[in-house]
Amino acid sequence: MNHLLPHRYESRPVTMGDVEPTVKMLNIWSKKLLGVEAFEATDIGSEWTTPGFDLERDTRLVLAPDGEIVGYNEVWDIFDPHVHVYSWARVHPEYNGRGIGTYLMAWAEDRGRMALLKAPPEARVTLRGHCLSPDLAAAELFRNSGFNLIRYALRMVIELNGSPPEPVWPEGISVRTLVVGQDEPAALQAVRESFQDHWGYVERPFEDELERWKHFMATDDIFDPNLWFLAMASDRVVGTALNYPYVDDDHDMGWVGTLGVVREWRRNGLGLALLRHSFQDFHRRGKRKVGLGVDAQSLTGATRLYLKAGMHPDPDRQWSIFEKELRPGQELSTQSI
Repeated sequence: MNHLLPHRYESRPVTMGDVEPTVKMLNIWSKKLLGVEAFEATDIGSEWTTPGFDLERDTRLVLAPDGEIVGYNEVWDIFDPHVHVYSWARVHPEYNGRGIGTYLMAWAEDRGRMALLKAPPEARVTLRGHCLSPDLAAAELFRNSGFNLIRYALRMVIELNGSPPEPVWPEGISVRTLVVGQDEPAALQAVRESFQDHWGYVERPFEDELERWKHFMATDDIFDPNLWFLAMASDRVVGTALNYPYVDDDHDMGWVGTLGVVREWRRNGLGLALLRHSFQDFHRRGKRKVGLGVDAQSLTGATRLYLKAGMHPDPDRQWSIFEKELRPGQELSTQSI
């Protein structure tokens, strides 16, 4: 890595003792860009202890001469087949323009290239990242670092001004909440089947993904099994609405986290029923707005479903997704259906 930090600035991996000061810096960034403090120590601690995530290998801090944390990057590359590495970085807004972002981007690329040794030899390998679309400085940094804009993601929102419409369930479907210690494998299998037609989907080892799910459930305060809805056809999970009581940057907004329907149960109203069931549940809990995230060019037409349900895009929460090819080859992720 040839990009140098300013004089007397230092970099190192994080330790678990860095959770609080890192959250402080991230919230300074969040307050500046989003208008709210969106990060919590429990969330960061849960992520940093994710099975397979190695703080020494996968994280990097930048410290100012006085020891203050002014930059952070994490790289996610914990699942086979290691073909799409993801970088997530933030810089203290008062330290922009000093080369910290460029340094972290170069570090992420060096870390990303470690995947070349683990990915199948014929596979295309990329490094990806994202930024808020209005954050033009971040977008310029991606482009200057050799990334291309490949996709947009949207937040869609509905205001629950009255009682939401009743869900209409397809014949043979019942709905219940997840039972911890019993339903995780079946729910995960349904999510995997539902998202195999999602742009960018890559099949991962089932047991590794299940282990990460269980870690999240055990360590992140935002998880509530009473918000995870399973659509059942007899004893099979055929649809999911895995919801959360709030979204990081708006605790008044309920969040539909993972809405999915397996292929053979699509186009019969199940997705809309799960969405309306979620709206009703949030309304009973006192939420008056609900949001979710979606691929703006969804291959399965998810944006049309959400518009039909009364949702609309939030113009302040659009993300630009960037990609840099680290090695050409066969694309192993879903690109079309």
